Amino acid sequence: MSFKRKQFIGLGLTTLFLFLLLFVILMMVNVMRENMLEIVQDRYSKVNEATEIRQEFYEADRMLLNVISYGEEMDAQLLASSLEESHRTIESGMIDLERSINTENGMDIFNQLRASYDSYLEMEQDIIQLMNDGNEAQVASSYSNELENRDRLLQLLADFKDHQEGLMNESLTSATNTYNQLLIFIISAVSIAIILIIGVTIWVIRSTSRSINSITKGINDIDYNELSKIPRLEVETQDEIGDIAKAFNYMAGSLEDYNKKEKKYTAEITEQNWIQSTSADIIGAYSRFITVDELASYFIKKLTPVAGADLGIFYLKKENGEDILYKQVAAVAGERNSAGRDAFAPGEGLIGQTVLDKKITQIRDIPDNYRTITTGLGEFQPRSIVMAPILMNDEVVAVIELAGLQYFTNAQIKLIEEVTETLGIAITNIAGRMEIVRLLQESQAQTEELQTQSEELQTQSEELQAQSEEMQTQAEELRIINEQLEERTKDAELKSEELLTAKEELEEKAKELTLSSKYKSEFLANMSHELRTPLNSILLLSEMLEEDPDQVLTEEQKEFSRVIHTSGQDLLNLINDILDLSKVEVGKLEIKFEEVYITDFADRIKLHFAQMAKHKGLDFTVSSNDDIPMLMHTDEMRLQQVVKNLLSNAFKFTEEGSVTVLLEKAKREEYALLPMAEHASNWLKIIVSDTGIGIAPDKQKMIFEAFQQADGATMRKYGGTGLGLSITREFANLLGGTCKVERSVEGEGSSFALIIPSLPGGMPATMEELKAEEEAASALELENSLSNEHVQETNNVREPVEKPELTKDLKDKTVIVVDDDNRNIFALKNALEKEGMNVITASNGLQCLDTLMSQDQVDIVLMDIMMPVMDGYETMKRIRGLEQHHDVPIIALTAKAMKGDREKCIEAGASDYISKPLKLDQLLSVMRVWIAK
Repeated sequence: MSFKRKQFIGLGLTTLFLFLLLFVILMMVNVMRENMLEIVQDRYSKVNEATEIRQEFYEADRMLLNVISYGEEMDAQLLASSLEESHRTIESGMIDLERSINTENGMDIFNQLRASYDSYLEMEQDIIQLMNDGNEAQVASSYSNELENRDRLLQLLADFKDHQEGLMNESLTSATNTYNQLLIFIISAVSIAIILIIGVTIWVIRSTSRSINSITKGINDIDYNELSKIPRLEVETQDEIGDIAKAFNYMAGSLEDYNKKEKKYTAEITEQNWIQSTSADIIGAYSRFITVDELASYFIKKLTPVAGADLGIFYLKKENGEDILYKQVAAVAGERNSAGRDAFAPGEGLIGQTVLDKKITQIRDIPDNYRTITTGLGEFQPRSIVMAPILMNDEVVAVIELAGLQYFTNAQIKLIEEVTETLGIAITNIAGRMEIVRLLQESQAQTEELQTQSEELQTQSEELQAQSEEMQTQAEELRIINEQLEERTKDAELKSEELLTAKEELEEKAKELTLSSKYKSEFLANMSHELRTPLNSILLLSEMLEEDPDQVLTEEQKEFSRVIHTSGQDLLNLINDILDLSKVEVGKLEIKFEEVYITDFADRIKLHFAQMAKHKGLDFTVSSNDDIPMLMHTDEMRLQQVVKNLLSNAFKFTEEGSVTVLLEKAKREEYALLPMAEHASNWLKIIVSDTGIGIAPDKQKMIFEAFQQADGATMRKYGGTGLGLSITREFANLLGGTCKVERSVEGEGSSFALIIPSLPGGMPATMEELKAEEEAASALELENSLSNEHVQETNNVREPVEKPELTKDLKDKTVIVVDDDNRNIFALKNALEKEGMNVITASNGLQCLDTLMSQDQVDIVLMDIMMPVMDGYETMKRIRGLEQHHDVPIIALTAKAMKGDREKCIEAGASDYISKPLKLDQLLSVMRVWIAK
């Protein structure tokens, strides 16, 4: 189940329960409302109506009683009119009351009331009739007879009122009970909802954290000194974290293959170096010998052991007229007669066939009964025999035969081929020189004979004698000079051929190295893209959950989101550290020297780490001496990264006490031995001290190696990859300085010293660096953008191409998000919709163009680069060629940040460029800038 689906399930269950809870609450509130309406509108109106009827009855009765009791004079017609008006009001009220009665008991009371009232009306009619007749004496009697009915009528009105008030009390009690039940239900339902939400959240967080912990453990288990076997991540979840594990396993397999190829290539280079050095050692001695026999003896004695042979013979070509024989002139491991044949003719045996074939012959697995094949070694039975002809102008001038108890390796065969290629030239040169010596000896003999004759004729030609001796001396000098010049010429030609061959081999190896570097760069860039793409959605979604603008998450849930975000950021930092270290190791990190004001630099460092010191309860001070140089010329970005690495380590390994930074002018003896000592006069020394755990003396050098820590055990207390100090040392060297342990005592703390020079003209290039640059022009080069990504993530600052003032917000703006990864689309869409934006998505460039053509208003486009069908570069070029929306701001987003990609995006039509993983605040800031234009 994917991480996104888990979140949707948790949100869906929570929403469903809340809807059910709301439905039940509304039903119970509606019941309470009906009870209250019954109390207010029904019961209260009936009580009020009964009260009004009683009041009117009192008025009419009092009027009649005044006439009867007090003898008030009133016309019968006027009295009838007044009573009729009162009874009309009473009758109307009783009709309304009758309509609203909805209980049997109430209706019984009302019927009795109606009967009593009708009887009372009859009494009034009788009294009015008596008054009209003038029989006033009967009026009082008639009224007295009806007093009991009158009292009963009043009592029925009171009973009806009490009955309605009782019903009101029952409705009020029912409403109170409903309210109490609703209150209990709400408390219970909210408790269940909280438990359900917490349970679902813990389920999502635990499943995600378990997978991330598995990935972290797998990465920490990597032995970076032995990459031939990298452990695989065993994450079986079908979500974004599972995709990261698959990408890591794919990367591990690629690294293992690359490691095998690198070892194979190293073995080949080592083998080639051994062949060249050994052959150069043997060939370099050719010029020291003046006879072929001496050369042959030296050669066979030198070659036999280094070629892995146990026996060796050197055969030299001898011509006697038309007969050609190859005679043994040197041997190893025995006297000449016991080492093998004394001579052989071309075509005689396998060694003779070698002369005719003019190529090396190798024999393996010689049987015990080996007798029929004739070799120069006679009946010797080795396991392997090699016979190599020595050629000069396609003529075999000599043959060597080597035998060993083991098989000859390919390297040993190549060595034999290498040394025999120039041996023919050496043999011919020495033979030529020997011929010259022979002719010289003959000349000397003739000269002696002439000298004898000259002595006999000395008396006759003393002048001729003197001239002859002078000419002889000059001839001797000329001969010696000629021989020296000839020898030097041949040596120069031989060395030229060797250098040309070596140059061609170096060029070939450089091409192979360049191709290997290209594959490695592409691999690192692709792996960066594959790892950063899922990390982008994890970091964005966890950051959105952590911010929680709707305030629907608990503090514990926010903490879980922060753990996810921190774990993803740690994984991203580990990837960046590995890529940075690879770049530093090949020496291709770009250094930009600029003016750095030390006081401002110190203030920024103090501000950056003040909150961390406060959080850990440590004293943190940044101080400087009065004699420090106020202005330094160096790379401020790299200097800041070095100091931050040192301070991060100091705070990590310090539980209590203090962390201090001291800036002072470096002393001459502290930088006298550094390479830039003669190129800079101003040197700055930054000392970072802490009262932490300290470093053992035997580990103070080891901690500067890659992936090494002072506490390197499996159960170590402090985390980290061990790359920080390694990168710190390399950056210090690139700045022309050094970083070292100034002082450290276990249990008391440590002090690290960074010493750097001020180089206004930048880093001077030495002769050795210029030569190395020229020879390695085609060698390893990692992409510069990997470092730029890391710097952006470290500083959390990125400025757009231009900075117009912000004048508009993102609300109600339309944005097109173009990305082939649904995870990135989901994260960006949710984030931008929370800003009030109208979000339109497209999975490739072609869909983006179709969407643009169908929309009248588009405010900005977020464009991924690597997409199927049509990539981001081509899409941006086509957008800029449209008549409509050709000037819409386009922000390029990509996780594959190769060298020159930013310039390439701007050239293709992008307004700005941001590398993944994205930081939401940074993206929103850049969007506001471009929408405001």
